[in-house]
Amino acid sequence: MALEAFPNPSPARDYTITHTCREFTSVCPKTGQPDFGTIRVSYVPDRLCVELKSLKLYFLGFRQRGIFYEAVVNQILDDLVAALRPRRMTVEGAFNVRGGIGSVVTAEYAAAARRARARR
Repeated sequence: MALEAFPNPSPARDYTITHTCREFTSVCPKTGQPDFGTIRVSYVPDRLCVELKSLKLYFLGFRQRGIFYEAVVNQILDDLVAALRPRRMTVEGAFNVRGGIGSVVTAEYAAAARRARARR
């Protein structure tokens, strides 16, 4: 499912949007067992905001896909950055305990112009 966007109603202001999917599911590529977790997307929009129904359907697309936690989080970040071109974005995947180990994977993005200013 393609991610859809709509115009940011306040593009002159920095503000943070956070979306949380508590029922994220994918499949472990090693065992074929389902992986459950919570995906949290926080971003400062530039010109576009993500449309929630398309985000929900996008997340559902991982339900039968064999993919490691690290790849899931980075793929979501890459796809959302490509669709929205935000000022900043963080994607966090908090995956349920399996074999006694819980995992949290976080990936971040900052627009190039902001990174350059931050280095000065």
